[in-house]
Amino acid sequence: MEKSGKPRVAIIGGGISGLAAAKELRWLEPTVFEATDSIGGVWKHCSFRSTRLQTPRPDYEFSDYQWRDRTDPSFPTHDEIMEYLHGYATRFDLWRLIRLESKVVEVRFLGDDGTAGFPQLWGGKRQAMGDRPVWEVGVVAGPSGTVQWYEFEFVVMCIGKYGDVPNMPEFPRGKGPEVFQGKVMHSLDYCKLDEEAAETLMKGKKVVVVGYKKSAIDLAVECAAVNRGPGGEPCTMVIRTLHWTVPSYSIWGLPFFLFFSTRFSQFLHERPNQGVLRSLACHLLSPVRRGVSKFIESYLTWKLPLEKYGLKPDHPFVEDYSSCQMAILPDNFFAEADQGRILFKKSSRWCFWEGGVVLDDGTRLEADVVLLATGFDGKKKLRTVLPEPYRGLIVDSAGVMPLYRGTIHPLIPHMAFVGYIESVSNLHTSELRCKWLGRLLKGRFELPSVEEMFRQTSQETEVMKRTTRFYRRHCISTFSINHSDEMCEEMGWSSWRKRNWMSEAFGAYNNQDYKEDKSERADLLD
Repeated sequence: MEKSGKPRVAIIGGGISGLAAAKELRWLEPTVFEATDSIGGVWKHCSFRSTRLQTPRPDYEFSDYQWRDRTDPSFPTHDEIMEYLHGYATRFDLWRLIRLESKVVEVRFLGDDGTAGFPQLWGGKRQAMGDRPVWEVGVVAGPSGTVQWYEFEFVVMCIGKYGDVPNMPEFPRGKGPEVFQGKVMHSLDYCKLDEEAAETLMKGKKVVVVGYKKSAIDLAVECAAVNRGPGGEPCTMVIRTLHWTVPSYSIWGLPFFLFFSTRFSQFLHERPNQGVLRSLACHLLSPVRRGVSKFIESYLTWKLPLEKYGLKPDHPFVEDYSSCQMAILPDNFFAEADQGRILFKKSSRWCFWEGGVVLDDGTRLEADVVLLATGFDGKKKLRTVLPEPYRGLIVDSAGVMPLYRGTIHPLIPHMAFVGYIESVSNLHTSELRCKWLGRLLKGRFELPSVEEMFRQTSQETEVMKRTTRFYRRHCISTFSINHSDEMCEEMGWSSWRKRNWMSEAFGAYNNQDYKEDKSERADLLD
C-alpha cells in the first residue's frame, strides 16, 4: 500500500455504510477492508430466506442510484437488495477499492499517548485529517492467519451494529443452555443454514423462538411454514418486551409518511437546540402528538388481532417509532397464528431446564430447539478492535455512543463511525453522513470544539430520553429532517431541499432530496 501523495484512508466494513463511504471518499482512493468474501453486510450474512426490506423501495435507495423498478409496490427481498448493492459498487467503480476476505483484527493509535483523547486533537487544531499516519490497522487476509499492518491518516469504522457478535442472554448458574438437552442456536448461526438444513432443524420439532422483533417474527413464520401438514409442531414465541407491529405503510387509508416523515409532522416533536418558543410550542402540541399516536394505535388494534393474542403493548406507538423499534409484519404472520402454528408466551425472564424453557411464572415449555433472536452487540464488536483508552469511550454514562452528527466521537481523533445512528431508513442516514464526512475531510468546514460537540450529542440524548424509554438505540426518526438540516448548513447546502413550500411542508423527505446538483458535486471534486 504505497503512499500516493494523498492522505491514506481506511474504511472497515463492506456493508451499506462502507459502500456509501467508499463512494463519497473516492477522491481519496480509500481502502475498504471487508472480512468476508462478499459485500452487503447484514443483507448477505444476517438475512433469512424470507427476509424482506421493511421500507418501500424509494425510501431505501442511494440518492444517485435508483432502483430499476422503484414503482414496484412489493418490499424487496434480501436477494434483490444484494443485486442492487452489487450494481451500486459497479456503477461507481468501487470494486477496485475493496479488499474481500480481509479481516481487521486490531487498530493501534500512532499519535502521542500523552494527548490521546484530549480536546486539542479535534477542537484545538480542528483538523479532521491527520498530517501524518495516526492509526495502524492490523489485517488478516484470507486463510493465512498472518497479521499485516498498514498505516492511515484517517479511519472510517463501518462494521455496524448488527451481525458478527450475538447478544447472548445471561443465566443463573445451572440454568443456562448447558443443562438443556436440545439444540440452542442464535439467529446469526441460523442465517448460515441452507434451506435443507433449516428445514431439518425445525420440521416436526418443538421450537421456541425468543424475541419479538423482526428477526424473531421472520423465524417464527419460517418455522410455521416448515411445520405445515402431518407431524408438524407449533412454534412458540417467548416475548420479553412487546413492541408495536405494522402490517403495511398505510393507516386508515392514509400513507404512513404523513404522520412522521414531513416537516409539518416533525414540527410536533421535540428536537435539539429548539429554543424557548419552540419548546413552548412542543408543550402546547403534546395533545396532538398523543392523538396521532392513538390514531395509529386504533388502526393497528382494529387491523391486527393484538388483543386476541395479548400482544398489544402498554406503551404508546410513538415510543417504538422514535426508537426505531417498529417492525413490518409478514403477510401471513397472524394467519399462521390463527392456524395454531405460532403460539405466544410473555415472560420478562426465562431460563433453561433439561427439557426446554422455564418462564418467570414457572411455566415449563418443552422444546427440541431454542432459537435466540436476541439481537447483536455492535458496541462490543467495536471494543474488540479499538485500543485503550478509546474502547472505554465508546459508550457514555447514558449507554449511548456520543457521536456528533452521528459520525464523529469528540474524543477519538481522526476516526469516523458510520452506521451507528438509526432512522426509519438506515441507508439514507448513512449516505448523508458520508456526504457530510467527505466535505469535512475536504476541508469545506471545521468541526466545532469538543465541548460544543458533546453539548450537541447530550441534547440529542436528552430529547430521546424524554421521547422513549428505548433511547439507547440512538434513533433520530422524530427529528431526522432537522438533523439533516443542520448537516446541510454545515456543508454549505440549502437546508430546504424541495421545489416549493407545499412540498417542503407536507412532502415526505427521502434520499432523493439530498442528491447533489452540479455545483454541489463540483464543490467536492475541486
